[in-house]
Amino acid sequence: MLNTSPTLRSTLGSSLRSNSLGKLNLGLGNTSAQTQKLTPQEFEEWRKYIYDLCGIYFQDNKKYLLESRLQKRIKHLKLSSYAQYLQYLKTNPKREQEKIQLFEAITINETYFFRNQPQADALVNNIIPELLAKQPGSFKRIRIWSAASSTGEEAYTAAMVINEIILPKYPTLKVEIIGTDINYAVVEAAKKGVFKEYSIRNTPPLYLKKYFRKEGNSYLIDQKIKNMVKFKTLNLYDEVGIRMMGKTDVIYCANVLIYFDLQSKIKVVNNLYNSLNPNGYLFIGYSETLHGISKAFKLVSFPKTIGYKKG
Repeated sequence: MLNTSPTLRSTLGSSLRSNSLGKLNLGLGNTSAQTQKLTPQEFEEWRKYIYDLCGIYFQDNKKYLLESRLQKRIKHLKLSSYAQYLQYLKTNPKREQEKIQLFEAITINETYFFRNQPQADALVNNIIPELLAKQPGSFKRIRIWSAASSTGEEAYTAAMVINEIILPKYPTLKVEIIGTDINYAVVEAAKKGVFKEYSIRNTPPLYLKKYFRKEGNSYLIDQKIKNMVKFKTLNLYDEVGIRMMGKTDVIYCANVLIYFDLQSKIKVVNNLYNSLNPNGYLFIGYSETLHGISKAFKLVSFPKTIGYKKG
């Protein structure tokens, strides 16, 4: 989510800096990081390093979580300490590939279809009709970005409700839906369009029957819906990458900001604002707010939800 992400969902997500490796001896013999705790200095170094990479900020009370996530990669790489792993990420020829694995380890990707039904309703009942009414001529286009898409449920939900409610009224409408996440593994999973019971548990019966095919314990999303969505990896801290995304009409960035500190939130939200077309909308999570982060958006109320509109 976030993508996160979230799962930066993105949460997301969905949502650390380092100049020295401290005083630890990198050759710790048989002493395993599996039995070690991050020292205060190491924790600060790791927190700074991850923060600089993607804006995710580990609060002090999440130290145990960071330890457990890092230990998995240390064990996999057969390294002996947190410091050795940090050095690996900075200097090893395979460090870019390992950063992908690090992002997968530290991000949380919990999401499911129709997780926010009021937002889906607002999209098709209010926002898309409003945006289309402002587009001149007969050629009309809508572009939607799930900015912390995790395994794809949010983006595919938008595709389903648009196909069900909007396209019958606007059969020539060009719809582009893009899902992005920092976590390569969940992006690849989203592309496959295969889901388990957990993901479909909140799906209305009409959509479940019409847009999914059950095979064993898995649910395969309809090929037409799958074709409506494109997925790719993207770090929401990557300003160049975000600019390359181009302008969009609606952005979902739910449960991502909770992983950022204030400075990162301001940076990411500003990037999202700049990515929106005039009159475009941003949706964030239930527990999130832009209060104290941005005054650029206009708050718009919809039944049981709110959206942030670009003026």
